[in-house]
Amino acid sequence: MNFKNLAMWAIIVFLTIGLYNMFKNPQSNISRNNQINFSEFLTEVDNGRVVQVEIKGNNINGELSDGNNFSTYAPNDPNLIEKLSSKGVSISAAPLDEKMPSLFGVLLSWFPMLLLIAVWIFFMRQMQGGKGGAMGFGRSKAKMMNELKGKVTFNDVAGVEEAKEEVEEVVEFLRDPKKFSRLGGKIPRGCLLVGPPGTGKTLLARAIAGEAGVPFFTISGSDFVEMFVGVGASRVRDMFEQGKKHSPCIIFIDEIDAVGRSRGAGLGGGNDEREQTLNQLLVEMDGFDTNEGVIIIAATNRPDVLDPALLRPGRFDRQVVVSLPDIIGREKILKVHSKKISMAPDINLRTVARGTPGFSGADLANLVNESALLAARKNKRIVTNQEFEEAKDKVMMGAERRSMVMTEEEKKLTAYHEAGHAIVTINEKAAYPIHKATIIPRGRALGMVMQLPEKDEVSQTREQLHAQMAIAMGGRVAEELIFGDEKVTTGAVSDIEQATKRARAMVMRAGLSKELGPVAYGENEEEVFLGRSVARQQNMSEETAKKVDAEIRKFVEKGYDRARKVLTEKIDDLHKLAKALLTYETLTGKEIEDLVNKNIYPAGKQDIKEEDDDQSSALGSIGLKPKIVH
Repeated sequence: MNFKNLAMWAIIVFLTIGLYNMFKNPQSNISRNNQINFSEFLTEVDNGRVVQVEIKGNNINGELSDGNNFSTYAPNDPNLIEKLSSKGVSISAAPLDEKMPSLFGVLLSWFPMLLLIAVWIFFMRQMQGGKGGAMGFGRSKAKMMNELKGKVTFNDVAGVEEAKEEVEEVVEFLRDPKKFSRLGGKIPRGCLLVGPPGTGKTLLARAIAGEAGVPFFTISGSDFVEMFVGVGASRVRDMFEQGKKHSPCIIFIDEIDAVGRSRGAGLGGGNDEREQTLNQLLVEMDGFDTNEGVIIIAATNRPDVLDPALLRPGRFDRQVVVSLPDIIGREKILKVHSKKISMAPDINLRTVARGTPGFSGADLANLVNESALLAARKNKRIVTNQEFEEAKDKVMMGAERRSMVMTEEEKKLTAYHEAGHAIVTINEKAAYPIHKATIIPRGRALGMVMQLPEKDEVSQTREQLHAQMAIAMGGRVAEELIFGDEKVTTGAVSDIEQATKRARAMVMRAGLSKELGPVAYGENEEEVFLGRSVARQQNMSEETAKKVDAEIRKFVEKGYDRARKVLTEKIDDLHKLAKALLTYETLTGKEIEDLVNKNIYPAGKQDIKEEDDDQSSALGSIGLKPKIVH
C-alpha cells in the first residue's frame, strides 16, 4: 500500500512539472537577435536594402543586401505588397503552419480534470477497501475460504456436542444430497447459530466448511451496510449470484444482528440502508427466485433483536444453540487446546475444568495460553499446575498490581472489608464455597473474595440469591463495625450496585417478591426514551413503581441485616481473618475454613503479628467487589 501511495505522488509531481513547463512563456526560447520593428522594416525597404521576403500570415522573414537575415511582424497593410514590388523585392508567400497538438500536450491540457478524477477514484477505493475499482460499490465482500490454509474440522471443536449433531446434518446433505431428496426431504435453507460470546460459533462454522469440502464464503453483517443507500442490497444480490455459480456452497454471515435487526425499531425511525439490505436478504433466501444448493449459516449473540421475518421457516428454519460448556465439555476443550503446549504429566484437566465454571471456549483457550506464557516467563520447559492456577486467577480476578503503593491504613481497611465478605460466606448455608481471598490489588479492585460453585448450575434458588446479597453487604458492615459510621468509605460501591441489581431482577423479572407476586414488570426497561417518565418507561403505574422500589430496598436491607447479625456474632473470627490477610495477603478457601473453624494457621508461614493500632482511611471510589463466578 505504501508503494502505491509513493507511485501516485510521483505521477502527480511529474504532471505538475510538465504543466508548469507547458504554461511557461513560449517566447522565452526564441532568439530575438534578428527581430526588427515594422517601422525599421519600412525604412529598409525605402532605402532599397531589402532583397527578398517570405510572408506567412502577418509574420515576415527576409534578407538584407548585406546578407543579414531579419524578422518582423506586419499589421494588415494592403499597400505593403505593392510597395515591395515597386522596390524590386523578391516576394514569397506561404500559409501558417497548423500543427496538430501532440498527445503529451493534450494530456497536459486535460491535466486538472484528470487529476480530480484520479483523486476521486483513490478516495472511493479507500472507502470501499479497494475492491472492484471505483464502480465496485455493489460487489460482495464475501471471501472464499482456502481449505489448504488453516483447515478446521469437527475434531477441533469440543464442548458443543448437541450443536455439532445439528450441523452435521447440513454437512451430510452437502456430501450426499440424494440421500435426503430420495424421501422428499429438504435441507433447511438457513441455520442460525445462537449463543453467548466466545462459545465457538464461528469456529463451528469453519468446521462445517472443513468437513463438507464445498465452497465456503464468509462475510460479516457490517460489510453489507455502507454510507451509500442501496449498496447493501446490491452486495446481497452479488453474494447470492456468487453462491449460485459455486452451488452447492455455504455462505456464513457473522454477527448478522448488524443487518438483521427488527425493522422500524428504535428512536427516530429505522435505518433506510440497513432495512433495504435486510429486505433484499429476505427475498434472496425465500422469494420467487429460489437459490437451491446455497445454504446460509449465520451467527449472533443477540437473537432477541432479529426481525421475525428472518426467523420464520423457509429462511432460518433451524436455530442451533451454542451454549456455555459444562464440566465435561470444558475438559474436552482444554484437551484440544493443551495439545499445543508442553504440560507436566501430573496436570489433571478434569480438576482445572471443575474450577472454571461459566468459562466459554474462548476463556479456556485464553487460560491455556496464559499458563504457557507464565511458564515461558519463568524459563520453564513445561507448564505445571502452578502456572495453571496463576493463569486461572489472572483470568478470573485480573492481573496482580503489586507495584501499587498502599498505606497501612488502606491495607487494614481492605483486609477487614474482604474478611467481612469471607465470614458471611462461611456462615451462609446457601453460599458457594470460597475459592480464594486476597488483599493484593487486582484489576480495578483493591482486594477480592472469589467463590466457585461446586457444580454447574442453570438456575438459582431464593435462598441462594438472599445469601449472595448478604455476602455483598458483608464488606460495608465490617467497615462500620470496626471503624465506625464516620469512617465508612466508598469502597463498597460495586457491592451495593451488585446487591441492588440482583434485588431488582428478583422483584421485576423472576417474580420472587411475595408482595408483588409472580408478575414480570418493566419489559421495556432496557429501552431508553427521552422525555418519558420512569413509570411509563417500565410499563407500570406510579403506584406499582413505588411498590417495586420498596421491595428492592427491603431485599437489600434484609441482606444488610443478615450480614450485620453474622459479623456481630462472629466478631472474633473477623479480627482473626483480617490479621491473617494482612500477614499472608492471599488465603485459599481451605486455609480460611481451617483458620476460622479449627484455629489452624497456614503451614509453613510466619506467625501472625498482633496489630492493635486503630487505623482508618478512605479508599476513594474504587470498588471492592467479591468475584462471584456462576
